[in-house]
Amino acid sequence: MATARSRRAARTEYWPSFVDVLSNLLLVFIFLLSIFALVQFLLSREISGRDTVLQRLNAQIAELTELLALEKASKSVLADNLVTLQASLSAAEEERDRLRGLLSVESEAALSAGGRVSALAEELDSERQISTRALAQVELLNQQISALRRQIAALEDALDASEARDRESQTRIADLGRRLNVALAQRVQELNRFRSDFFGRLRQILGDRPDIRIVGDRFVFQSEVFFGTGSDELSDEGRREIDTLATAILELVDQIPEEINWVLRVDGHTDKRPISASSGRFQSNWDLSAARAISVVRYLVDQGVPANRLVAAGFGEFQPIEEGDSEEVFARNRRIELKLTER
Repeated sequence: MATARSRRAARTEYWPSFVDVLSNLLLVFIFLLSIFALVQFLLSREISGRDTVLQRLNAQIAELTELLALEKASKSVLADNLVTLQASLSAAEEERDRLRGLLSVESEAALSAGGRVSALAEELDSERQISTRALAQVELLNQQISALRRQIAALEDALDASEARDRESQTRIADLGRRLNVALAQRVQELNRFRSDFFGRLRQILGDRPDIRIVGDRFVFQSEVFFGTGSDELSDEGRREIDTLATAILELVDQIPEEINWVLRVDGHTDKRPISASSGRFQSNWDLSAARAISVVRYLVDQGVPANRLVAAGFGEFQPIEEGDSEEVFARNRRIELKLTER
């Protein structure tokens, strides 16, 4: 009897301890949930901040590009001025040397004419006046040469400063370019993620059909899904398929952030056999492929897809996905492709 009481007492003592452990585990779980919520909030703020930084970087790159263009124009003007001044300096030095030679010749002539001083007095006075004027011109040319040299030195200093600013601007632009490339790579990754989600959604909607497949980064439809032979008018089945596409595209429009400049490209392709001359409307397979792509785009716009997010292109028979002359190859090359890409 005493043993039974002791066992009941032991079980009674274990129970509060078990409740305490459960309480502590609940508190730890609540703490972890709080930490998770805080991290999610900080991550959302970081992503928003990155978008702001990207816009600021784009503005700085535009400003630096303008400054660089101005610096290059100023550098070109300074270089032209330097060449002009150097040419003027050379001409002035040549004139100075010529006048000095003339003065030397005149002086020698005056010394050798000692016996004819009286007869040549007037001529000597004239020559002295010429010499005086020549000396004055030489002095003036020396002053001009000194001024030109000072201007050249100032221009060289300005060119050095301009080149230093140019190198600094190039360094800053290169750094901003690297940062912009990182940001653009992040945008491309985001667009790739949305492309995968979009193709996955289309696959779920359209099912596993042999005439609709994914090739690389494109969703490929056989032309017979939408059009009759040699026609660009959508069939009833084609309209139903495009209605389904429009639903998936409109869901995508709401999901992709506005700062990602994306478009859905609709490409038309034909096989390599020439179009029948009896059709009358189309002069070539190129015309037919372009008209089919435009028909799909127009119908998507009618279903509410924004026109600025759509592009129509026709490639005719010039971009086959398979070479050969069998009917199966021709059928695979006749297609409409959808590609989600950046503008």
